[in-house]
Amino acid sequence: MTNPSANAPLQTRRDLMIAMAIAGVASSLNPLFGTIGHAATSSSNARDWDWLVGSWDVWHRRLKERLAGSNDWEEFNGKSVGWLILDGWGNVDDNIVDIPSGTYRGLTVRAFDPATRTWAIWWLDGRNPTQMDVPVRGSFDGDSATFVANDHFKGRPIIMRFRWLDVHSKRPHWEQAFSTDGGKTWEVNWVNFFTRTDANPASLPKLDDASGDFDFLAGSWQVRNRRWDAATQRWREFDSTLSNRSVLGGHGNVGDNLFQMPGAEYRGVSVRSFDRDKREWLSWWLDGRKPASFTAPLRGSFKDGVGTLLGDDELDGKAIKVRSQWSRITAASAHWEQAASLDGGKTWQTNWVADFARRT
Repeated sequence: MTNPSANAPLQTRRDLMIAMAIAGVASSLNPLFGTIGHAATSSSNARDWDWLVGSWDVWHRRLKERLAGSNDWEEFNGKSVGWLILDGWGNVDDNIVDIPSGTYRGLTVRAFDPATRTWAIWWLDGRNPTQMDVPVRGSFDGDSATFVANDHFKGRPIIMRFRWLDVHSKRPHWEQAFSTDGGKTWEVNWVNFFTRTDANPASLPKLDDASGDFDFLAGSWQVRNRRWDAATQRWREFDSTLSNRSVLGGHGNVGDNLFQMPGAEYRGVSVRSFDRDKREWLSWWLDGRKPASFTAPLRGSFKDGVGTLLGDDELDGKAIKVRSQWSRITAASAHWEQAASLDGGKTWQTNWVADFARRT
């Protein structure tokens, strides 16, 4: 099917990112990284996190007050479940953290950037599910790995450091440290030790108050896509697959996608979290060919069986609206559309349509 160019669907920056092949996009690394880590040199980075796949009991030890000169620690337990995404070039772990003040959920997403040969690690706290933390970036050196980022703690500029130690042992060890003097000295404020309970990543229990809006999407799917190609002014059809898992006790989900476009197969990950205060979902996208950063999230909710999420984007330097919509939801099928608007949402032009069929 061909549309006249005058009525061609708008192709958003989000679409352009997906349509373009990776072209050496470099992310900014903390200048201190060179002194506390080593650039990854192995061609097998897709295997870096294989050891984390499975289910774990976690023992935590954390300073009660950070950057306060305190040596008063608290100990508590937790659980973690890890699995690979992006064909091993990314991974996720879903966590229960039983701190004394109350149990909470958290999610880690990691992705390898071939342009810088480093991993980025994002943390999404289930108590504040509307934003991802600043990613730490780094790489492995044998049985250990170091990741750093510039950040703030209680309004104070810091360098944050994550270290993984003895990762191929029976009890991998993680620690978090802060520096307020440019990396000259560090305060280790959180450590934990992992004990594997199952080689398989069994899902963590769902919370009683979890929104069921996206429950339909859990599982494996075969997808038929139609996407507008601005270069050829035609609709292109192709297949994709999706594997989606519930996280954050049902207040989130992660989808691992493989798009089988002719001559341009690629992967991407969607991360969704539920804002309980506003009763809205947020949806982030990570393109596997440009894995240095997530797109800004869309926000929205379900009404009468239709989920509509909206966000702001740019097209040729002009502000536009983007809409993602789920509909026709059954136990075995679903329909998704993406559209863009140049007039603030008064009118919409659809540029991507996908029909989902559950795989058994």
